Amino acid sequence: MSDIAIKFENISKQYRLGLVSTKTLSHDLNRWWQTSVLRKEDPYLKIGESNDRNKKGKSDYVWALRNIDFEVKKGEVLGIIGKNGAGKSTLLKILSRVTTPTTGVIKAKGRIASLLEVGTGFHPELTGRENIYMNGSIMGMNKAEITRKLDEIVEFAGVARYIDTPVKRYSSGMIVRLGFSVAAHLEPEILVVDEVLAVGDAEFQQKAIGKMQDVSRGEGRTVLFVSHNMGAVQALCTKGILLENGMISFSGTVKETIDYYLNNRKAINISSIKERISFCHSEFKIEDVLVNGSNNTFVTLDSQKNEIEILIKGELLNDKYVSLEALFFDEKNIPVAFFSPGHYSGKSRLIKKGPFEIIEKIILPNNINRGNFYMNLSLTLPGMEFYLTIPNAIDLETAGYATLTGHVFEYNNAGFLYLK
Repeated sequence: MSDIAIKFENISKQYRLGLVSTKTLSHDLNRWWQTSVLRKEDPYLKIGESNDRNKKGKSDYVWALRNIDFEVKKGEVLGIIGKNGAGKSTLLKILSRVTTPTTGVIKAKGRIASLLEVGTGFHPELTGRENIYMNGSIMGMNKAEITRKLDEIVEFAGVARYIDTPVKRYSSGMIVRLGFSVAAHLEPEILVVDEVLAVGDAEFQQKAIGKMQDVSRGEGRTVLFVSHNMGAVQALCTKGILLENGMISFSGTVKETIDYYLNNRKAINISSIKERISFCHSEFKIEDVLVNGSNNTFVTLDSQKNEIEILIKGELLNDKYVSLEALFFDEKNIPVAFFSPGHYSGKSRLIKKGPFEIIEKIILPNNINRGNFYMNLSLTLPGMEFYLTIPNAIDLETAGYATLTGHVFEYNNAGFLYLK
């Protein structure tokens, strides 16, 4: 047991949909009477349905997690994967003590540093420097320990110019940079990272993965990593678990887990592209995301039909300059193409406050591989800020294309960066 860093024992989490508590005083009194006075099991644990968000359901009670049992050894990097709504973030929130489990217990050895969403633990009115000290104090470190790490944190985050500026003026990417840097450098025994790295740019994602590798392999610390980016999961993690409808459907080496997920993802019912959104800026309200007129997450293309039309509808609270980006990965999660007219032209379109529609057509080059691909969608101010990220927005099946050769990225005149 001495080498076990975290142990999850029969962890379950139940919610009542749309409500706090059990709605009625009689239900609350019944729960209190049964559990506190009679010392019996909570009667509401016997009802409820699994967390399949694609089905209407007959009960107001839902199990976000059900009977989760596994161990993580010291120095191990565990990748937790699965579709949106599978229970990944709930599991990490329970570990980070943001919420409590309905049943079960988690045994963890050492300090836990968590990065669960953009701005976690940051006070918007405090400067970056003040937030570093506040976060360090919450983790149980004294001022001298934090000061010793301060320069390293700021340098890694790349926000030296703004370190004495209130974080409410930071972009989402800057907040993620600083938040991750604080979590990784203040010497936690356990580092917990959710999908927030998807908001960072490619350079920072690579730095973050390298830092997590150093933390786990070099310093012997434990990392739990949730991501929809299978390439990042495979590069970083040693073991993996797949969550489906709040339960563990597979566990094994990271390669075995990813292969199982990719080979079975068509059997996993995902209702719409919109439900794959992992991050959305507070000033954007997204109503729908359609590809080729459909919200279906699977698209088939061939040499006669190689055009993808993307439509994003919503409402904007303030004027923004916006560019749509699409990044394509092959089955091994190697980037093969990047569509970004904003990067190519250096210009972004101005979207006015109020209802908006963004329509963009992507014509795939005729040298894309046959096979299966995955497309990430983003709305950005190129090189500055992410407004919307949809990892694995659609799964592409291509047929009749020539085999991809070479390794040179080039822009064509439509802003398509592709392998030549």
